[in-house]
Amino acid sequence: MTRPDLRTRLLDALAHAGSASSDFDLNGDIALPAGRRLTPAAVLIAVREDSEAVILTTRSARLKHHAGQIAFAGGKQDPTDADPIAAALREAHEEIGLDPAQVDVVGALHAHETVTGYAITPVLAIVRGPFEPTPEAGEVSEVFDVPLSHLVDRARFRVEGRIWQGKMRYYYTVPFGPYYIWGATARILRGLAERMS
Repeated sequence: MTRPDLRTRLLDALAHAGSASSDFDLNGDIALPAGRRLTPAAVLIAVREDSEAVILTTRSARLKHHAGQIAFAGGKQDPTDADPIAAALREAHEEIGLDPAQVDVVGALHAHETVTGYAITPVLAIVRGPFEPTPEAGEVSEVFDVPLSHLVDRARFRVEGRIWQGKMRYYYTVPFGPYYIWGATARILRGLAERMS
């Protein structure tokens, strides 16, 4: 029996029931304020068709928020963006030089709520053909690939913790070589792993 192609496997993952996630999933003692307003944002889970690797970035050390962290290409949804998909494609073009014409959007996962007040829509997509990233120096210090098989293997995820605002806070990590993938990026990937297992 032949293995289904990448698009079919990703579509199958999206067909599985999933749920919204948040930076608070592992911290049941946090009471979220009712009526809070979240800023819409989107990220691109870009999987290379040829190598089945996910494209990730290291955020510039000069950024005010989340400096030096591992992230998907993405950001805040602008008023000119038609929807989260348009936002994710625009941000990926701006941050890593990915031409939207190379991107086959498969669909979107449920939004992820961050501790910083964003509702991030992860957009799952396939990058067709060769792609050489061009990092936007003000935002991205490095672009690298991680095999999809690594990121959807639930055994590779760990729960770790650190003190934040005087309390121990827990979060997912999915390390890969020298890259410490954690926080919202790891939680979004954990949701994808659950759907693909």
